[in-house]
Amino acid sequence: MRYLAIDHGVKRTGLAICDPSETIISPLAVMDTRADLLQKIADIVKAEQIGAVVLGLPLNMDDSEGFQARFVRDFAADLGAHIDIPIHFQDERLSSFIAEEKLADADFTRKKAKKRLDAIAAAQILEAFLER
Repeated sequence: MRYLAIDHGVKRTGLAICDPSETIISPLAVMDTRADLLQKIADIVKAEQIGAVVLGLPLNMDDSEGFQARFVRDFAADLGAHIDIPIHFQDERLSSFIAEEKLADADFTRKKAKKRLDAIAAAQILEAFLER
């Protein structure tokens, strides 16, 4: 099954995708978080024949849910009105940290790295989900 992972943030949203065999995970895009984001994701779901979405859930270190987790859950409810496939949640703690470590070795300027960070974090979320 093809999964689409989403690292949803207030300013930017990172996307990653896997192949149908669930072995190759690729960062897909980083989009500005704005009003047309839901439709763009729905278009990607259709075009890429996505079977389910994995949405990163930013839990606190004590496993509680704060403002950001509620923000993501509200986004999931809105997204569910635009797509007709399952939406799964995956703990995304440390995904951005791991993504930053992966980018540290790359020869990107800070600005270029920042543009890729959210998509790489989404790939990390998808990898953790598939391993689980």
